Amino acid sequence: MTDLDEIKLVIVTGMSGAGKTVAMRSLEDLGYFCVDNMPPALFTKFWELVKESGNVDKVALVVDLRSRGFYETIISMITELRSTENVKTKIMFLDASDEELVSRYKETRRAHPLAVDGGRLLDGVKKERQMLEDIKNSSDFVVDTTDTNTRQLRERIIEYFKGEKSDLFRIEVMSFGFKYGIPIDADNVMDVRFLPNPFYIPELKHQTGLDAPVADYVFDNKATQDFYDKYIELLKSIIPGYVKEGKSSLTIAIGCTGGQHRSVAIAERIAKDLMNDYQVDVIHRDKEKSQNGGH
Repeated sequence: MTDLDEIKLVIVTGMSGAGKTVAMRSLEDLGYFCVDNMPPALFTKFWELVKESGNVDKVALVVDLRSRGFYETIISMITELRSTENVKTKIMFLDASDEELVSRYKETRRAHPLAVDGGRLLDGVKKERQMLEDIKNSSDFVVDTTDTNTRQLRERIIEYFKGEKSDLFRIEVMSFGFKYGIPIDADNVMDVRFLPNPFYIPELKHQTGLDAPVADYVFDNKATQDFYDKYIELLKSIIPGYVKEGKSSLTIAIGCTGGQHRSVAIAERIAKDLMNDYQVDVIHRDKEKSQNGGH
């Protein structure tokens, strides 16, 4: 890592049951390397490895009562980190009312970590709140989740880190051959075997949809154009719904017989048409398998 690189460090903490797991998953989707409940004794070594690797520039540490020893030193540790060059440290504190936290614990039938020996849930919550008072007061971002559901909490975290929102939702467009099986991780599958097949054109048979002659053959056809115009319009209309529902990724799978010609050409066009609005990757799962006989 060069001296000019900056590491973003987020410490996620707060009341037990207030939503730290949701917060961690949201940060993971934003590209953070997340560590849950790291033993305090390992923090210094972990931080050295992060800086030495040069490959990690966003880190989130989840700290709660499972790491009680951490709370005794966390304020001094944060003060040190905030004065460290090239490290941008923020604390995110998740909170909720005592009544809501007690209700959540009752719903899950879990025991509060401080309500030991059959103690009352409310007593454990109040004791934890007292322990965390200094950390809460030092936090950069306090979220009250009393009246917040999972989706709303995720949206608030994304809004706070809105400078990184472009990294959140990713689309993978995949071409595949039905003869090799439908991708099990696909969210949306389209069968394009009804389109004219370049496999039966001798000069195109051993090319792929990445080659201009094959792509031209596929798209220089009214059936293809009519289908594609309607399908891309459909995709553009439904993708915002996936984003709104909190999905971090969407896999669109386009299949033909062998995954060499039609599906490859159409997947490439879809990726090109979506990448102005989304982060898009394209993969051709079976292109190489099919070049020696697939269609």
